[in-house]
Amino acid sequence: MNYKSGAKWWVKGDLNGFFGLFSNVLTNFLAAIGLLLVIGMPNNMVFSNIVPATAVIVGFGGILLAIQAKRLSIKTGNMEVTAMPYGLSVPHYFAVAFGVIGVVYGATQDWQVALATGLAWNMVQGIIMTVGAVIGPWINKYIPRSAMLGSLAGLAITYIAMNPIGAVFTTPYIGLLSFAIILVGWLALKKMPFNIPAGAFAIIVGTLLAWATGYMNPQSVTDSLSGFGIALPGFFGNLMITGFATIAPFLPAAIPLAIYDFLESLDNLESAAAAGEHYNITRAMLIPGVLTMVGAVLGSPFPTIIYIGHPGWKSTGARIGYSWVTGVAVLVLAFTGLMQFILSLIPLVALLPILVYIGMVITAQAFAVTEKRHMPAVALSFLPLIAGFVVLKINSTINALGAVKDYAALNASGVPLLGWERLAGGDILVGMLICSIAIYVIDRKFMRAAVYSLITGGLAYFGFVHALEIKVGAAPEVALGYGVMALVFILMSFLKDPKEESTTEKA
Repeated sequence: MNYKSGAKWWVKGDLNGFFGLFSNVLTNFLAAIGLLLVIGMPNNMVFSNIVPATAVIVGFGGILLAIQAKRLSIKTGNMEVTAMPYGLSVPHYFAVAFGVIGVVYGATQDWQVALATGLAWNMVQGIIMTVGAVIGPWINKYIPRSAMLGSLAGLAITYIAMNPIGAVFTTPYIGLLSFAIILVGWLALKKMPFNIPAGAFAIIVGTLLAWATGYMNPQSVTDSLSGFGIALPGFFGNLMITGFATIAPFLPAAIPLAIYDFLESLDNLESAAAAGEHYNITRAMLIPGVLTMVGAVLGSPFPTIIYIGHPGWKSTGARIGYSWVTGVAVLVLAFTGLMQFILSLIPLVALLPILVYIGMVITAQAFAVTEKRHMPAVALSFLPLIAGFVVLKINSTINALGAVKDYAALNASGVPLLGWERLAGGDILVGMLICSIAIYVIDRKFMRAAVYSLITGGLAYFGFVHALEIKVGAAPEVALGYGVMALVFILMSFLKDPKEESTTEKA
């Protein structure tokens, strides 16, 4: 094998990765543009302007990350390097659709102004993410690996796996069939008939069963073809600039969301490092940061991110090809208007078990690379992410029912929503910080635990964590709580154990 040329651009295992990553990327893409249609944005604005612009940043991101993986392979001589997965950031497309564009349109009744604000909001996201790419190595130095992987696992088991597993059990005769094939093929390493990759075989069998049982609607296939037509990105720089006039009220939410974005990318790169593949942190994180800014100029309000799941895709045999082929496929489908056609043929429930598997692998990795004594700290890091997921579902239910959020009544019924909301504020960062505190306590480094407690309390006071907005005095009660924790740790650092005292006396 020629090690100077690095890993191959395509290997057999990439087919597994492609089916999984492409379905994930495409699902998020369609969900993002679907939200814009839900709030009433005109079809021509969505499909002629936003879709091709978003495809550029998603497609080229996948291609660039594949090139980075190729270079890493050449540099290290590792012929089995797996490219980092990449796509739209899930929390952000909800935030910009409902919390920015929808709000501005409601106030102005002008879709141009609403989109302009969304583009300006996205530019802010990109700028902060780019800065994060530069300081990422510093964060990587001072946050324990277990803390980063723990918060990542919490994210995987909640936001990545919970909705898909719910959908699987909504239509279990299709979902569990596909899931069973995934488990047999990727965990038991059993070869599928005709040597078809397990991911592809699961989707094929699930799709055939769905069409055979009447689960799929033939009319949706016909309807999906109505959007066929060439659509290329334009230039929206001037519109984006005008959006800064209306962006101010949304900055308190934009800043922590952008911080969340680059921290998640950083976590995911650390996950790859734990698997033995050490990407240049700054170069890798610049891809979502810079492309997000490019997307804002081209007309996309959606930021991108380095996805969770590198160890999972690697375990399926995916290497470099699954990333660049996903990128090319997104570009082709978006520019030709055929994105919806794909999902009209394949039942989503047959694809989702792949995401459940990815959540399983990421969670397992967090414990596998953690020292046994630190495992309780890793488990602690899950709680902010679980709280965030629960809060999202409770608030969605309250809004769907048109009910009033009554904290006292909920608390009386055993639902401490206010506490969960505080815990969930900046959940991925909170998970990393409280896990770090617990790790230093376990290692009896009490002064370091106190420092991290004071840092977390300071971030809470200004609203970067444990709060709904950034402002002075955003979460004073939480800040006080962390101050009390720091005091306890400082006292413990000066308090000697009886055994230590007797040892000192003998000396």
